[in-house]
Amino acid sequence: MKNDLEVGNRIRAIREELNMTRSVFSENINISESYLTQLELGHKSLGMNTLLAICKYTNCSADYLLFGKEENNQLNHRIIRILSDLSPNALNLAYEMIRSIKNHSDF
Repeated sequence: MKNDLEVGNRIRAIREELNMTRSVFSENINISESYLTQLELGHKSLGMNTLLAICKYTNCSADYLLFGKEENNQLNHRIIRILSDLSPNALNLAYEMIRSIKNHSDF
């Protein structure tokens, strides 16, 4: 089905952006590697539990996974990847900077 392939392509793109193998990614979302492969190839439909696991693990929205609605999803994901590599002190500084920008933003 066309929609299953599109969803699978988005899952694969997210996994590759995280620089993860299918084995590691599937382990982190608690599914088998073969099921992940079938999802990415569009041979299987995404179940609700797997959808929720992927969203929770990757911080991607269900709207993005299912319908491709970006709404800053990729930018958010890239920011989260950067933040996850910071030391606790640097992370606190980044938080304060973001909070300051938000408080002084006119948009």
